[in-house]
Amino acid sequence: MIARPWSLIFFLLSGIIFAAALTQMAGSPQQSQNRRSASARPHQTAPANSISFADVTKSTGIDFHLTCGSLEKRYIMETMCGGVAVFDYDNDGWMDIYLVNGSTLEDVRSGKCHTGKLYRNNHDGTFTDVTAKSGLTHCGWGFGVAVGDYDNDGWDDLYITYLEGGVLYRNNRDGTFSDVTEKAGVGNLGHWGTSAAFGDYDNDGNLDLYVANYVDLDLNHLPEFGKGPFCQYRGIPVSCGPRGLKGGRDRLYHNNGDGTFTDVTEKLNIDSGSYYGLGVLWLDYDKDGCLDLYVANDSSPSLLYHNNCHGGFDEVGAPAGAAYSADGREQAGMGIDSADYDNDGWPDIVKTNFSDDSNNLYHNDHNGQFTDGAGPAGFGPISIPFLGFGIKFVDLDNDGWPDVFVANGHVNPQVDQHSFGVTYAERPFLFHNLKNGKFEEVGLRAGASLARRYVGRGLASADFQNRGVEDILMTVLDGSPLLLRNRAAATGHWLLIKAVGTASNRDGFGAQVQVKAGNLVQTGEVRANSSFESASDPRLHFGLGAADHIDEITVHWPSGRVDKIGTENANQELIIKEGAGVTARIPAKITRPASR
Repeated sequence: MIARPWSLIFFLLSGIIFAAALTQMAGSPQQSQNRRSASARPHQTAPANSISFADVTKSTGIDFHLTCGSLEKRYIMETMCGGVAVFDYDNDGWMDIYLVNGSTLEDVRSGKCHTGKLYRNNHDGTFTDVTAKSGLTHCGWGFGVAVGDYDNDGWDDLYITYLEGGVLYRNNRDGTFSDVTEKAGVGNLGHWGTSAAFGDYDNDGNLDLYVANYVDLDLNHLPEFGKGPFCQYRGIPVSCGPRGLKGGRDRLYHNNGDGTFTDVTEKLNIDSGSYYGLGVLWLDYDKDGCLDLYVANDSSPSLLYHNNCHGGFDEVGAPAGAAYSADGREQAGMGIDSADYDNDGWPDIVKTNFSDDSNNLYHNDHNGQFTDGAGPAGFGPISIPFLGFGIKFVDLDNDGWPDVFVANGHVNPQVDQHSFGVTYAERPFLFHNLKNGKFEEVGLRAGASLARRYVGRGLASADFQNRGVEDILMTVLDGSPLLLRNRAAATGHWLLIKAVGTASNRDGFGAQVQVKAGNLVQTGEVRANSSFESASDPRLHFGLGAADHIDEITVHWPSGRVDKIGTENANQELIIKEGAGVTARIPAKITRPASR
């Protein structure tokens, strides 16, 4: 995490822009009514209450506390916990939840466990804790989680990153999981993994695995709090790093198709600089049918690996315009996601950064390059005093245009003791898409839960009630997660698509889906893993606005096959199988049979 002197930031940013950002920073219920009213005055293209959320965490049965070191955060690993996975582990058609847990230095040394928790969806958006019988029992300091059916048996598996290595859990298809790490060869031994992601980079029908590694720590020789040039933030003592610490080289594991993987990191020249990896995203940014890879790094350039479609990659982050800030500076990248936010048919990228810096909104220019439009889009300036982690593109009002949700929260609790204009706990952001390339931040008008402050980390989206609207799940450091039920006052029609590959990987990860409905043409890419250390509902969700039917659906599968589907009704889930078309049509809010 980059901790820049405030004087440098002051000269880089105009006083007017920064002052405007600070006026929008507050968000606790204790802020004055005048200040809250002022933040609600900008021009709107939708009613102020069109998107709203309610905190339903406790009422839905989620009882979880995220442990992550001491409250003082004296060491860097105590600031980064919070992975969450949303996936259908039992194939009943309802999204379940896995929450990764951390630990403390004392408990790691003594062998005391803080296991994560698996919650089964009760077919109504409430949950039952089924951890005890799940087999998800590894004892370690956990961080991130990835979801993917690595063995193509029709049941999603889990990969969890830890302070010391990683664990691959195979889904046993009976509600339990088995640790197959050693057999599979994906232990990430000696490394602290953060985000991870499954994706089939060589289109052989088997999901490969990328693991972002942060720093290589020696728990017996940790840097002393506040001692040294990289242990300061605005002149006050804080935890050390990552600069000054040894970076952990990321790992790329190729799936051999027999339940094992081969580490091809060195062979393919992945992360040769051993940068501080935090966010991972597979996407086909140039639409050539081969998955590319974007990695958000802390205190170093972000990396964009262009897939040459011959089994290798070329790192093109700098020439593509996605390695640095708009003014050419290294950033402290955290979470990343991709979607076609302006409906021009090309995937764009969003990235969160450390405070004293703007978040990025990289617009895809259709020529292999990106332009950071965060400023003109109204997306960047407000983020400058905030520190963002998890981030998701998600159409929250079903108008057919992706909105953006951001989990914010600082890493240094010591900032609360000073008048820096930043706080440790911070309110989340909700950016409403204005359909003209711009966004409006409407979090303070989206319910009391979004006006409160949290130390946000992981973030995922899902339709937990199968009713056609997306909910939000955010993890909170040293606290309970936040399950936000979407209470949008009025939403458009919608469509869910579950992709099932045959020649392609079973999850259909990497499939590109185009949906035409009336005058709106939308494009989505199937994936689960993005944001920060997290995995979301893998079903593609399309808001349709006023359109009550779909004119045409086109699916470009990783295998190269193209399936075209004609007219379909809105407000349902379609299960589309490669080569077979629609195999099931599922209306909203009913219990469904297994989908595979």
